[in-house]
Amino acid sequence: MNRRALPLIEGRGPSQVGIVVPDIEAALERYESLWGGGPWRCFVYGPERLPEVTYRGKPGHYSATIAINQLVPQIELIQPSDGPSIYHEFLDRGGRGIHHLGFWVDSVRESIREMEQAGYPCVQAGFGYGLDGDGGYAYFDTEADFEVILEAIEVPQRRREPDFTWPR
Repeated sequence: MNRRALPLIEGRGPSQVGIVVPDIEAALERYESLWGGGPWRCFVYGPERLPEVTYRGKPGHYSATIAINQLVPQIELIQPSDGPSIYHEFLDRGGRGIHHLGFWVDSVRESIREMEQAGYPCVQAGFGYGLDGDGGYAYFDTEADFEVILEAIEVPQRRREPDFTWPR
């Protein structure tokens, strides 16, 4: 196979390891007691906080609670609630553990263009989670080549305050 290197990942490691969990409270208790890295900043994302979301190429209607710690790479725990979403798909097929590797980028929309040109379609995305309506993420269908989903993350200039922190 002769493919060109992907700008999203070329020559660097991930910024984030995403883990989908069925119960975020139980996962936070376990991860903090065994791994540490807190305090964990926890956010609830849904239509009221993500003005633009897509799922499998169409407008999306999903929500999730996420928790991110202070380590590098960052550990992100994700509990899906409303769906459908790729998080629900992962749990429905019995997935446990690492769901994706995330990479911080300057522009999610540019990463979508580059990844799709390289043959990796965007399967889910969200835009506008920052305090000023900036920030975004996009997941790509990369499991056939990497055994894991890859994510582009555009960190907002200002992030809103967490919905809660762990330990509480």
